[in-house]
Amino acid sequence: MLVVLSFLLILGFSVQAVAGETYKMGLSLAITGPTSDAGDPYSKGVEDYIKYVNDEKLLGDDKVECFIRDDGYKTEVTKRNFEDFLDENIVFYLNYSTGSTLALKPDFEEEKIPVLPASFHAGNLVDSKYIFLPIASYSSQAVGLAEYVANNYKGNGKAKVAMFIHPSAFGRASYDDVKKAIDAGLNIELVEIVEHGKDLDNTAMLKRLKSKGVQYVISHTVQPPVATLLKSAQSLDMIASTYGEEGKITFMGAHYAGGPGLIALAGSAAENYYWVTSYKLMSAKGPGTDAQHALAKRYGRDDKLANDSNYTNGIMVAQVAVEAMRRAKARGNKVTRASLYEEMVSMNGYNAYYPLTTVGPVTYSKTDREGVDTLQLYVAKDGVFHELGLPFSPEYVKKIK
Repeated sequence: MLVVLSFLLILGFSVQAVAGETYKMGLSLAITGPTSDAGDPYSKGVEDYIKYVNDEKLLGDDKVECFIRDDGYKTEVTKRNFEDFLDENIVFYLNYSTGSTLALKPDFEEEKIPVLPASFHAGNLVDSKYIFLPIASYSSQAVGLAEYVANNYKGNGKAKVAMFIHPSAFGRASYDDVKKAIDAGLNIELVEIVEHGKDLDNTAMLKRLKSKGVQYVISHTVQPPVATLLKSAQSLDMIASTYGEEGKITFMGAHYAGGPGLIALAGSAAENYYWVTSYKLMSAKGPGTDAQHALAKRYGRDDKLANDSNYTNGIMVAQVAVEAMRRAKARGNKVTRASLYEEMVSMNGYNAYYPLTTVGPVTYSKTDREGVDTLQLYVAKDGVFHELGLPFSPEYVKKIK
């Protein structure tokens, strides 16, 4: 039942706001175009959770209205969408891409509106007061993977690692921090950083990496180019069948470079792919996954969408926004941009938020606006991503902050 989820709980809280109000939010994202493999399921996660909030009256007689618009991953379109949302008097905003989040940062500050982007770029937080990352940053994820490599390397010397990244600010968001971690003592050698193009064959690049002795490739991009990379590696018999297999390459990736959608695209080439995120997967049984399946079924979604990690991603950001509204109402405060900001920066300690769509609690403060601090490593086996070990917080992330 959906009601087992803490993100649906309202017991024990009084609702003080005037009945019948509507709180407006906006979401601009790439439902079509580049990165739509993430944006489309993300939009449906937001849409379905907001429907549920209203249908089940989780805010009493008040409702949430979320305007959702496609921007095709174009910053200029995102900006127009945001300006239109402002005309609707939104009190909370859900952005998407790294580029548009950075470009609109001054607007968010001027409007004093809390923002949750789909971009986990640590740079979003620089010179910003109102942007909050939903989960651990790309930098934390990439450093976490590199740390796993260092801690589990059995060979002589240092493990040789390459990074395979998106040719954009989104893709470049993490490798500087991996370099900082290496300078701080992380025992790996970063051999090469590859900004991929639109190639359908990565043979030449893979042979080059192999000639340099690369044993691990950490991907930070979206699913389609990773699927192409894995298929090329499979055709060359380069994919390690077990972690760290000598003479082969172990492929790994951060959030948008993995998930069930990658298996759908890459097929058997995704076997033994290691992936890190702060989200729970539907392959991990429990009340959160039961609730997500029930939510998808309630609103007519198919199993593919129900199991998509970016559907979870969209649900989670909507959860956090609604939770801030619920908390403001519980205090007897009017739901405004200012009151929601105060609720966001108060989500810590005993007030941490446990949405159950993530592997750890959501915590924010005025000095820490990176949400879920813990990561979960998954590995693809027999066409399904499975948890590997317990959630963890990378040690080198703390050292370089």
